[in-house]
Amino acid sequence: MTTDQPTAAPSVLAAADRLEQAGSSRTACPPVADLIGPSDIALAYAVQQVTTERRLTAGARVIGRKIGLTSAAVQAQVGVDQPDFGALFDDMRYVDGELVPYDRLLQPKAEGEIAFLLGRDLTDLADISNPAAVRAAVQLAFPAVEIVDSRIERWRIGITDTVADNASSGVFVIGERGLPLDAFEPALVRMVMRRGGSEVVSKGTGQDCLGDPLNALTWLARTAIAFGSPLRAGDLVLSGALGPMVAVGPGDVFEVSIEPLGTVTARFSHDTDRPTERAGVARKDDDV
Repeated sequence: MTTDQPTAAPSVLAAADRLEQAGSSRTACPPVADLIGPSDIALAYAVQQVTTERRLTAGARVIGRKIGLTSAAVQAQVGVDQPDFGALFDDMRYVDGELVPYDRLLQPKAEGEIAFLLGRDLTDLADISNPAAVRAAVQLAFPAVEIVDSRIERWRIGITDTVADNASSGVFVIGERGLPLDAFEPALVRMVMRRGGSEVVSKGTGQDCLGDPLNALTWLARTAIAFGSPLRAGDLVLSGALGPMVAVGPGDVFEVSIEPLGTVTARFSHDTDRPTERAGVARKDDDV
């Protein structure tokens, strides 16, 4: 991501260091708003840029973007009122049904959403103002489970905390079968998430994602251009939650059905060497 943000500012580097230390030690840290302020979103994206560049230097590869905070239910859960975005790295992706190591996560929560695979670049603001052009840029859509995570202790986040923390990203699982957009309307999909095969833990529709997941994609395309890193053909885009997020525990299995896209399953290992109270934090709002 290329921007003119002050990525060398001491406060930005200190926030990036704090978040990286939390991730590497698997010990959640205090919010970073004390370093970058509670409302300076540009500074928060500068922190995200620093951590992204460090990951690229270490050998990671960006394969797309994630849009966060598109659902009113999720915004209410975390106490923010606007979308954000983060980078998707190659090591964040899991295939349908693959076992996700629970101990690579801190405070995971699952969301059901639509993933778009782009077949065209979205680099022209004039095109992005045309809904038909944004729709035409989508090659396929897939059912997906995003496992959001926060390096911030107890999810005590404001907008700058989550933006700096790569939009509270964790990992994601993509379904095997994709559909073109001429086969369905993203705004009309219905999502049901079940845990353990039967317990319904989250529901929603395409309209719960900024009115239409394509609206979220349009927002991201416009914002990515403004940040100097437009969306390209081949990018994956997680378009945002279709319903409330649900806390994840060791050994959990979530099945997300998004009709007519189909189902996708996220499975988590039982293995964890985190303190037992960490799992308690992750379960804190399990009744959403």
